Amino acid sequence: QVQLVESGGGLVQAGGSLGLSCAASGSISSINTMGWYRQAPGKQRELVATITRGANTNYADSVKGRFTVSRDNAKSTVYLQMNSLKPEDTAVYFCYARRLAYDNWGQGTQVTVSS
Repeated sequence: QVQLVESGGGLVQAGGSLGLSCAASGSISSINTMGWYRQAPGKQRELVATITRGANTNYADSVKGRFTVSRDNAKSTVYLQMNSLKPEDTAVYFCYARRLAYDNWGQGTQVTVSS
């Protein structure tokens, strides 16, 4: 079992920046993809960005050029740097880790962007 603990998030004005981090613990061997999803009120959870152990990244079109996902394999930690934030980025952001055939999720952290 993998435990994911997120930190960061909060309230920021539009155009501002915010960083998230997520540390994995527990059965962390064989974790391949890590990343971030988000869920806004009344909407489905959606992909933000993922990164593989080999540093291959995948981004939602809506965040390309503004968000950067990175990873420290030695610390089993994934990061999300969010720049040029928009009100539509407001959501609960969930850390994600795939280990073998199982998806693991963090508890979520709120990001609110005011206009």
